[in-house]
Amino acid sequence: GDFLDEWFLPLNYPKYKDSSSFYRQVIKTNQMVIDQLNDVMEKGIKVVYVVGNHDITLDSSVLSEAMPKLVQARDAKGLGTYITGDRDEIAIEHGHRYDVFSAPDTVSNRELCGNDDTILPPGYFYARLATSWIVQGHPPIKKDYPVVTTVPDVKTNPDQYGAYLYYRVLSSEFTRMTQIEPFEDRVFDLNIAGFNGKYSMKDFYPIQQADGTISAPVLFKNFQRNWDERQEINQIQVKNSFVQAIAGTFDKDYFFKQAKMQYLENPQRAIEVVVFGHTHVPYFQKLDNGKYYVNDGTWIDNNNLDSSATRTFAVITTGSTDQAALYKYMLDGSLQDLSGIDNK
Repeated sequence: GDFLDEWFLPLNYPKYKDSSSFYRQVIKTNQMVIDQLNDVMEKGIKVVYVVGNHDITLDSSVLSEAMPKLVQARDAKGLGTYITGDRDEIAIEHGHRYDVFSAPDTVSNRELCGNDDTILPPGYFYARLATSWIVQGHPPIKKDYPVVTTVPDVKTNPDQYGAYLYYRVLSSEFTRMTQIEPFEDRVFDLNIAGFNGKYSMKDFYPIQQADGTISAPVLFKNFQRNWDERQEINQIQVKNSFVQAIAGTFDKDYFFKQAKMQYLENPQRAIEVVVFGHTHVPYFQKLDNGKYYVNDGTWIDNNNLDSSATRTFAVITTGSTDQAALYKYMLDGSLQDLSGIDNK
């Protein structure tokens, strides 16, 4: 997943209305990589694409044009899982299906935009802000955002407690990222994925409303109330609550827990190895029952989240008993085995 990227764009990137044309230009800009992959496939090696959140709007026909022999694993819109292995015992997906900020969202802004195409989740807007902040050189600008002072009780009011946790996550990230764009300026100018308008950070920042509830005023209003519907649309087999999902933002083991719940400890699935990406952080766990969870990290050379977590990849060997390993390419061409890294 995240093979091509429509999210990592600064806020001043020129407005456009055709995602497919955008992706074709990205392919053209990176034609050398595309040519290398086509050469691999011409040699008879199977290459499979699994959808990520940053290429959530990428139409299958665009990739087929560029790489005719590419196999595409897709299921729900903006999602895909590749089931492979001698016994269909290996599941490979990006992992954003379980991320409340990055999972496809055709629900939250359906009424606002008047269509069912608004697939972009809050993570898209967050990524645009983060990109501007990075491009601007991390300017240290003081921010003064609205504060929610009342903390709802999780037992008596789980709906509003979920809304509060959503506020806490955005409050923390907005305070950390100090991009130059003002809070009330309509810096998001969109004409893609069902959106056709201009929006500000204020439009999707949760605040205490006049009736006492916590909600963003325009974008992703009452965001906590549609997680069940989103999970159904996104074909999640074992559902969790919004509170659990939003708390996963702070839990580095969240995706490992999802891998166990959805696959490795799910009696309805005969899966022995799960591979996710999404987090950009390499992660390896062998369970007591011999099953594996692997996050293959990132194949890129420059990881903004962790400069040491670069050029990593997983190797899975199928057979009567599967084996899994996690490696990193070193700059001298050697390999470092990360299969024993401490994830506790």
